Amino acid sequence: MTNRFSLEGKRALVTGASRGLGRGMAEALAEAGADVVCASTTAGGTDDTAAAIRAKGRQAWQVHADLSDREALLRMAEEATQVAGTIDILVNNAGTIRRHPAAEFPVEDWDFVLQTNLDATFLLCQHVGRQMIAQGRGKIINIASLLSFTGGITVPAYTASKHAVAGLTKALANEWAQHNVQVNAIAPGYFRTDNTQPLQDNPTRAAAISNRIPAGQWGEPDDLGGAVIFLASAASNYVNGHILVVDGGWTAR
Repeated sequence: MTNRFSLEGKRALVTGASRGLGRGMAEALAEAGADVVCASTTAGGTDDTAAAIRAKGRQAWQVHADLSDREALLRMAEEATQVAGTIDILVNNAGTIRRHPAAEFPVEDWDFVLQTNLDATFLLCQHVGRQMIAQGRGKIINIASLLSFTGGITVPAYTASKHAVAGLTKALANEWAQHNVQVNAIAPGYFRTDNTQPLQDNPTRAAAISNRIPAGQWGEPDDLGGAVIFLASAASNYVNGHILVVDGGWTAR
C-alpha cells in the first residue's frame, strides 16, 4: 500500500519554489522520490531549494521567468521539459497578491495579479497538459486558496483569481480524466508565508484568524507535504477535480 505514495522515477515542475509553500512542496516531492524542476521569477532564486533537494539524493534543475510575461513563461515551460525530459507532475504554486480597498484598486495591479495567478496557471496547464495527454498519464496540482470560497478584504483581484483557479481545475479535470491525467487543487489555509505577512503583522486580524483555527496555530510550509504527495502519487488516481482544503479546520468552524 505504501508504494502507492512513491514518486520514484517521476519528474515534477514546481513554480514559486524559491521559498514558502513552493519550497516546502518541492522538498516533499523529492523526499517521496521525485526529481524536481524548481521555478522562480529570478535567476538563482531557487538555489537553496535545489541544494536541499540534491542533498536528499534527488536531481534538481532550475528555471526562471516573470509569470506575467506570457512569452517568457512559455519559454520557461519548454526549458523545463528539455532539462527534465518529461514532466509527470505539475504544481502551479507561484502567485502574487495586492492589497487595496476595492473602490481604489489600481487596474494595473488587477492585471498583474490575474496574469500571474490565473493566466500563467492556465498556460502552464495547457503546455504541460498536452504532453501528459500524449503520454497517457500525469498529475496537475493547482494551488487555490480559502479565498476560492470566500471574499476576503481588500484583495478583490486575488480572490477573483483563486475562484477562477478552482473553476479551471474542475474544467480541466472534466476534459483530461479520460486521458489518465488527474487535475486537482490544494486550498491552503492561513500559513506563515510572505503573502500573509501583513495579516501576521496586524494584531487584530492575526488574533481573529488564530482564534478561528481549531488546530490553534497557523500552518507551516511542511504541513502541505502530505497533501501534495498524495495528489502527485498513484494513491490519488481516482481523485479528479477536487479542491483539497488544508487549513487546520478553519473552514469547519
